[in-house]
Amino acid sequence: MNSFSVKNVNQIFGTGTAKVHVLHDVNFEADPGSLSLIMGPSGSGKSTFLTIAGGLLTPTSGTVKVNGISYNERSKKERDALRLDSIGFVLQEYHLLPYLTIADQFKLVDKVKPNGNLSPDELDDVLETLGIKSLLNKYPAELSGGQQQRVAIARALYPNPAIILADEPTAALDSSRVSVVAALLKNLAVKHNKAVVVVTHDARLIESADHLYEMSDGYLSVKEPVNNY
Repeated sequence: MNSFSVKNVNQIFGTGTAKVHVLHDVNFEADPGSLSLIMGPSGSGKSTFLTIAGGLLTPTSGTVKVNGISYNERSKKERDALRLDSIGFVLQEYHLLPYLTIADQFKLVDKVKPNGNLSPDELDDVLETLGIKSLLNKYPAELSGGQQQRVAIARALYPNPAIILADEPTAALDSSRVSVVAALLKNLAVKHNKAVVVVTHDARLIESADHLYEMSDGYLSVKEPVNNY
C-alpha cells in the first residue's frame, strides 16, 4: 500500500508587491491504516496543501512523495496514472456531471479505469452506508447539496484508491451524516489499510482522527494526542 509524505513544501503565488506566501516549509506524513485530520480556518492554506499533496499543483519548493518516489521523478503520464489508480479526491466542488444519472457517474469511472474498482457488492455497501442507494436514477440537479456531497464521496471511493484526500467532506452535512462519513473514512483507514487525509474546520470529525494537525497562516503544526484536543 502507498505511503505519502510532504517535505519542506513552500507555495508562493504572484511576484513583487502581489506575492503571497501561502505555505511555509510544510512537512507531513501519512501511512496506510491512518486517518489524519488537518484543521484550520478558511484561507489558512489547507486546500492549497491538499492540491499539492494530490499532484494537481507543483509547489514552489519542496517535494511530495508516494511510496518514496517524488512526483518530480515521475513523468506526466506516470503522475496521471498514479492519481487515477492510487489517489482518491473528495473536493469541496462536487464535480458531478450534470447530464449523467448518479448510476452513470460510476459507469463513467469504469470506462476510465476498467480494473481495480470496488466490486458491485462493495459499492452497494458504500451507497447503503451513505444513504444514497435510492438516488441512483436521479440527476445531480435533483439532489440536495448534502446528497451531492455524499455521491461525490462514494464516487471518490469507488476506484478503491490507496490514498484518500478529502477537502471539507462534511461541509454540507448534518450531524447524523457527519457521523456516518466519519465512520466510513475511519473504516477505510483501519480495516482497508488506506491513508486518509482530511482537511476541514469541522471539529465534529476530531474524535475519529488518529493524527491531528493545525494549519494556521500556511504553517502546519501537530496537535496531539487527539483525545486532549
